[in-house]
Amino acid sequence: MLALLLGGCGDSDRFTYANETDEPNYREGQSLLKSGRRQEALTAFLKVIDRRREDAPESHLEVGLLYVQHINDPLSAIYHFRKYLAQRPNSPQAPLVRQRIDAAIREFARTIPAQPLENQAQRVDLVAALDKLKQENDTLKQQLADARAARNIPVPIAESSAPVSAPTAATNSNNTISFSVETVPTVRTRSAPPAARASPPPTVTTTRPSPSPASPPATPAARKHVIRPGDTLSKLALQYYNNRAKWRDIYAANKGVMKNESDLKVGMELKIP
Repeated sequence: MLALLLGGCGDSDRFTYANETDEPNYREGQSLLKSGRRQEALTAFLKVIDRRREDAPESHLEVGLLYVQHINDPLSAIYHFRKYLAQRPNSPQAPLVRQRIDAAIREFARTIPAQPLENQAQRVDLVAALDKLKQENDTLKQQLADARAARNIPVPIAESSAPVSAPTAATNSNNTISFSVETVPTVRTRSAPPAARASPPPTVTTTRPSPSPASPPATPAARKHVIRPGDTLSKLALQYYNNRAKWRDIYAANKGVMKNESDLKVGMELKIP
């Protein structure tokens, strides 16, 4: 029998399985991998990562392998491999994952335009800097979410009853003006009764001409994207919708030119719905 732990709070209450491999989305991802549906498997593993936060090392490892072996996105692979090492630094697979990171860094370095005699070490340093920026961005997103959650907590405002000091002026024998501060008691005023308040100005309504029935609404033009080296459906979904899971919509709109979700060729023109 599976052991369940209750996690989350407020509107985000959810059940999380004690073992990551018991998560339904993780099992679905493994099943989709066996049937060759890699983009859908990627989405399933990313859901596990989103649900479990800092306790999804196996899903990070699977996502990293998908990015480096099938999607040709070494930078994303490096990010997820390092997430795995951060959560399981002493696992038996840790040395192999570190080797994967080194290989992905070399692979990404080859994609950066450079002069023929440029030092390879400079490219590797650039990859490390990009990966560090990505990790810092992930941390900033979490801090922003925490700050937004803290803003919803009401802060009590205490009413001050201390006396208010008001300055007074006096003229001395030299005809110069000096100021002194006198204590004035706090005066509490009552709001005027509803009958004494001025009535609001009358509301002026204007009649706008109705649109002509003969002119049909304008239809937004469909967006086009020409495939470039390294493009994937998930990367296009992130670029145009800021959501990798939207790759299915792009695939559905281009089934006429794509045999499957991985059938992308440089120069191919896709419709972005």
